[in-house]
Amino acid sequence: MTLTICIGSSCHLKGSKKVAQIFERLIDENGVRDKINFYGTFCMGNCQNGISVSLNDQVYSVTPETAETFFHDEVMSRIEK
Repeated sequence: MTLTICIGSSCHLKGSKKVAQIFERLIDENGVRDKINFYGTFCMGNCQNGISVSLNDQVYSVTPETAETFFHDEVMSRIEK
């Protein structure tokens, strides 16, 4: 599974560093480091919608406040299947 977060200017200003830190913590806490390739990238062309996160090439918008819920609902639910 590939999880990519935008670290471009717009997303950075909206808190992408915090979201990346949350994802890193959750990857470790859930013991799924071997199941997730986690990357940062520059502009994903979705600047107006918040922090862009791509999960297996599907783009989502998250915030530091929704990152944990996103991780459990979207990432962990796919791993647990």
